[in-house]
Amino acid sequence: MMSHRRRSRAAGSPPSDASTGTAPTPEKSGWIRPWAATGSDLKVLELALAFRAANALLVRTYFNPDEHWQCLEVAHRVAFGYGHLTWEWKRGLRSYLHPLIFAALYKTLALLHLDTPWVMVMAPRLVQSLFAAFGDLYLYKLSKLIFNGQVAKWTLFSQLVNWFMFFCITRTLSNSLETVLTVAGLYYWFAAIESSKATSIVSKQHAACEQSIPSRKVALLIAALSCAIRPTSAVTWLYVSLLDFIQMKSKCCFILLDVIPVGAIVLAVTTLLDWWMYGSWVIVPLNFLKFNLLSSGGDYYGTHVFHWYFTQGFPSMIWTFLPFALCGIVKSQEWRLSGLIAWVLGVYSILGHKEFRFVLPVLPLALMFSGYCLASMSRSKGKNQHRKDSLSRMQPFVILLVITNVPMALYMSLFHQRGTEDAMYYLSKEAHDGRVRSVLFLMPCHSTPYYSTLHYNLPMRFLDCTPSDSKGTLDESDRFLTSPSEFVGEVFGNLSAFSHIVIFESEERHVLQLLLHNSFLEMRRFFHSHFKVDRDLQSAVVVYSRRNVL
Repeated sequence: MMSHRRRSRAAGSPPSDASTGTAPTPEKSGWIRPWAATGSDLKVLELALAFRAANALLVRTYFNPDEHWQCLEVAHRVAFGYGHLTWEWKRGLRSYLHPLIFAALYKTLALLHLDTPWVMVMAPRLVQSLFAAFGDLYLYKLSKLIFNGQVAKWTLFSQLVNWFMFFCITRTLSNSLETVLTVAGLYYWFAAIESSKATSIVSKQHAACEQSIPSRKVALLIAALSCAIRPTSAVTWLYVSLLDFIQMKSKCCFILLDVIPVGAIVLAVTTLLDWWMYGSWVIVPLNFLKFNLLSSGGDYYGTHVFHWYFTQGFPSMIWTFLPFALCGIVKSQEWRLSGLIAWVLGVYSILGHKEFRFVLPVLPLALMFSGYCLASMSRSKGKNQHRKDSLSRMQPFVILLVITNVPMALYMSLFHQRGTEDAMYYLSKEAHDGRVRSVLFLMPCHSTPYYSTLHYNLPMRFLDCTPSDSKGTLDESDRFLTSPSEFVGEVFGNLSAFSHIVIFESEERHVLQLLLHNSFLEMRRFFHSHFKVDRDLQSAVVVYSRRNVL
């Protein structure tokens, strides 16, 4: 467990009660009510709310299909009765808990007659920005709890400046909400540890089951919700709980009074919710873990080398904060949380299919160690100097971090891969004006948003990429990329069933003659990307329309 001695070694840490030999009272420590907001916490929340709202409005690019297809598309279907459910929902691999948050938002917008194309695009990210702001607040509180206020301020700086956090946290990915819940849960977990210490110092005559304090139950509730939304969150909480469980004196009380009741309630509620939505009994966490961990089903979407998270993935996410984070880990000697980062990266490295977003929940913890290092640097040589001298000494490091993160955050959020978002927003406005009858997407599956952005009930068709039970069988998406012109002629014939076709510029040249022959004319061309990601350069998205619907 974290010790008072460790806290006193934090950068610039004021003397603790332990160092003076005085037992801290619960009232003095403030640990009995860790959810109580102080004045500084309210200011941090106000800053975070404003910052993340602007963050959400600035994110105009496409990052990962799950942002739309596993959340908003499902929510749109629940709220309005139409929307596409991918194969994961037919196999019971996803819980409705996360999409229902945004289904409620969509219903509210519809009742208020605010479901316009722009609002339908931006409102979900603004809602996610509220969650993200509370994630910033709880990271600040966690840093202050484990270290001190100075570290907490530099941690908040690191969190807000980091390019990947800006790029990803306001997106409606389940990983984004999982990250917020993980940070909040860790705060209450550590607050429970501190509170139990304070209580034991005040009175050693309390019963062993006194460890069942409210903040630990709050932590377990948040952890259970995180696992319900994203079952792989159990990787994080298995590590956290086992380290404490080994040292607990009241193991039975912890299991019987805390873990089982909270876990059973959350599992029962989410299972009933999924039963109601699926129409049959579905144990989503079991199905999810069986498919992704036991059968390696995720490998269908590509694999990476074992060390990818350590050598490429996570270093790209933390970027120029990496040396500061490593410095903070060594200087703070807070091996429990640094061990959690290593544990999560290590476990996810075992899986063949790897994505940046999978390890997003531990990025704030790494940025907290960056905050520790920056706080230490700001004070190490300035004990007898004026505050202005300390600030001027930190200026080069702050400038370095800002100029290496802010431009990248803005470029990735405003420009890189924005064509698919712009094309769908354009089609949404055209559909509401009655100029779209049906749409065909001749591009790799799930390359664009779908009904959740179009918000108009008309026929649409995209190239399917459902995993096949037979290995080596090419799906529609792969077949199209292998031989675009032949595939279109074989599957869709003369294309007369569609009024609009959306295609990447890289494939456009292969089917251009076919489009012209079927009376399709180019309507709009949207910039998409300056460089390729995992396929040929997809520099633009082109929207074609049949001449008779112009």
